[in-house]
Amino acid sequence: MRISCARRLFPMVLAMFSALPASAEDAPGKKLVIIAGKPSHPPGMHEFNAGSLLLKKCLAGAKGLEVEVHNNHWVRDDSVLETADAVVIYSDGGAGHPALQGNHRELLQKLVDRGGGMMMMHFAVECPKEGPSGEMFREWIGGAYENGFSCNPIWEADYKSFPVHPVARGIKPFRIEDEWYFSIRFAEGMKGVTPLLVATPSDETRDGPYVHPKGPYPHIQARKGEEETMMWCKERGDGGRGVGFTGGHFHRNWADDNFRKIVLNAMLWICKMEVPESGVESTVTEEDMAANLDEKGKRK
Repeated sequence: MRISCARRLFPMVLAMFSALPASAEDAPGKKLVIIAGKPSHPPGMHEFNAGSLLLKKCLAGAKGLEVEVHNNHWVRDDSVLETADAVVIYSDGGAGHPALQGNHRELLQKLVDRGGGMMMMHFAVECPKEGPSGEMFREWIGGAYENGFSCNPIWEADYKSFPVHPVARGIKPFRIEDEWYFSIRFAEGMKGVTPLLVATPSDETRDGPYVHPKGPYPHIQARKGEEETMMWCKERGDGGRGVGFTGGHFHRNWADDNFRKIVLNAMLWICKMEVPESGVESTVTEEDMAANLDEKGKRK
């Protein structure tokens, strides 16, 4: 019985195509989990859920990225973290930090141990000074807010220049008022850490008052005229990536293109995705800014 050339060649051709590398469209996607904290401050402040959902909307055009937002201070099911490539926590911190409740630190450490990304935003960069959490945060993201060493004044930071780094792509100089924490306790020798947002607080800012405790602290005042770092990133030895961002107190700031872009860039970066040369482009409307705000103590 004769076998046609076509029938003979078909398995060979099929094997050749099977061996070809997958295209970008066929490549496995990335999963970013954003954990939004519970309501804690007056309207327009610490709008964790609204801010997280807004950032998810702004990332809708990022091909190959799935974004999940989980509110109420933790994921709806721990199994969500098993398939996450990176986690962002935008919440209150300190002793009530979502990463420090129950077995949460162990679950997040598993993600970090397999090279997963981690980002803490605003109050979530703070952990208790006592105990091992400070070193853990420095391992995960490169630094942490430390009560009594760091400070949290509300002030207008003037960001004039940026490093050559994927997270800083497309960022132009901008000024904006926020509760910008500084004097962060970084990893020893800044190992693996790159400052991203750097500005010089005014003497008046250093003299206080801070939000809490009011201060002033002599070691903060002693650095008058010197630069401080308000956002940074870390590349860990295992290839994992971390970011700390101290802004995000006022919800209104998400309307600022540069403020928003550098955070969106960071979210792609911790997922080990390519950040566009001009950064993550997005637009928000007044309706977007007003969406999903928490119901908070409305005045009668």
